[in-house]
Amino acid sequence: MANRWLVENLEVPLDLESSALPAAIAAATALAPSQVLAVDVERRGLDARRKKPRWTLHLVVTLPDGVTPKPPKNSPVRVERWHDEALPEIARPRARPEHPVVVIGAGPGGLFAAWRLLEGGIPCVLLERGAPVRQRVLDVAKLWRDGKLDPESNPLFGEGGAGTFSDGKLYTRTKDARIRAVYRALVDYGAQPEILVDAHPHVGTNRLRTVIPTMREDLQAKGVAVRFHARVTGFRAENGRIAGVELAGGEVLPTRHLVVATGHSARDTYRALADAGVELQPMPFALGVRIEHSQKFIDRLQLGDAAGDKRIGAASYRISRTLDDGRAAWSFCMCPGGVIVASMHEPGTVVTNGMSSSGRPGKKANAGLVVGVKPEDYAAKKGSAPGPFDGLAFQKRYEEAAYAVGGGGFFAPAQRASDFLANRPTEVEVEATYLPGVRPGDVAKCLPRFVSTTLRRALKAFDQSMPGFAGDDAILVAVESRVSAPVRIPRGPNGESLSLKGLYPVGEGAGYAGGITSAAVDGMRAAEAVLADLAG
Repeated sequence: MANRWLVENLEVPLDLESSALPAAIAAATALAPSQVLAVDVERRGLDARRKKPRWTLHLVVTLPDGVTPKPPKNSPVRVERWHDEALPEIARPRARPEHPVVVIGAGPGGLFAAWRLLEGGIPCVLLERGAPVRQRVLDVAKLWRDGKLDPESNPLFGEGGAGTFSDGKLYTRTKDARIRAVYRALVDYGAQPEILVDAHPHVGTNRLRTVIPTMREDLQAKGVAVRFHARVTGFRAENGRIAGVELAGGEVLPTRHLVVATGHSARDTYRALADAGVELQPMPFALGVRIEHSQKFIDRLQLGDAAGDKRIGAASYRISRTLDDGRAAWSFCMCPGGVIVASMHEPGTVVTNGMSSSGRPGKKANAGLVVGVKPEDYAAKKGSAPGPFDGLAFQKRYEEAAYAVGGGGFFAPAQRASDFLANRPTEVEVEATYLPGVRPGDVAKCLPRFVSTTLRRALKAFDQSMPGFAGDDAILVAVESRVSAPVRIPRGPNGESLSLKGLYPVGEGAGYAGGITSAAVDGMRAAEAVLADLAG
């Protein structure tokens, strides 16, 4: 067996050549450079603290037999034996089931569930209520350009899910061997190879629009039956087990194994599940605004003299603050070099999101700035226990308020951060990247009072640690409401619903994931559970 070691947290200059890596590793681990036989970069992250950017590397190093790396005491460098984690073994059913496995939703959870089922020799039927990417791009353009919304083909519904019209971030705190499989598959389908090593990998919405259809076409070629414009309206159960799904138009597809990966915005699907006897629980979520700055300002703030260095690219940030009353505010889905976009599926509402292309070339930077919302905050009756649909109604109330404050036409209300802190509406025209456009006003009118109060207090703290963060050039755009689902579908250790056998709720909509990668991993786990059940 090869003598391979994981060397973590090795800091090197930005301009270090790969040929100099053996010497840097040797110096940090009491080795001779000649003993470093091979080096593979496992992960590369940027450390911009003290405004002196350096790369922090995690490396897989091959050494001669019997040689052990030994970092000095108190060194940040850590070493351990390298173990290449393999994907879990999957069951391979001897025959296909009488009724097909059905997967609902062609976002990352559904696509990777179908991908993993294929590895076990079981093609599925993949249902997507929206349109393929090419048509979806045209439909979304009509919303952003002309304010015309298609409720079934929009930034939230359609091939690739909500992530297709977002930043394309792949970073996750999940620790799972399946993550590498997700990244490798995306690279195989056209994503940039850098995502295999970047500490905060990012595909970009422009790349995702080619990667996702390429993946889907491969699945189809291998036997997956993909059906677009196939909205599920109901679920059938027999003897406590899923028996079929009903589609708009009356068609019924029989199945005894159903993966539900519909994302966090299919509100009608939640109600159909409840009608079928599936238990739903209220969940905490977050609500707030998008904040937008000049990217040059963020670069200077974060990188100092290194701002503009093309080796680094557009700088990002992540901030959070817990106040003395227990309320917390934090940044979410920070988009360097990106734009703010309309991301709704229902008429009469405004929902914002952030989006970046690969390379992050835009002149603006934006992030969600949100406040935690507890189930007791949104209970329909004050002092009563919240119901599973109360959070959905709470979200929609403020999305409708944003539409009204924005004056209709899906224009979003916008306000200078300085005006927001002074509790006065912005009355001058403001510049923001949001499409179809913004109208100046008072974003507090489309937020609960506890959210606007917490945001004001947190913004003051952020401005102290990041001078200018809440200045006149910082623009708030409302409302950011789809951070996560306010609903969870309880499930057991194998991912199966506790209230309906054969039903496997996955991803963000089920309350078990928080982004593209974690949803994809969750879909793979569900597929493995289905295969195990089919194998008996």
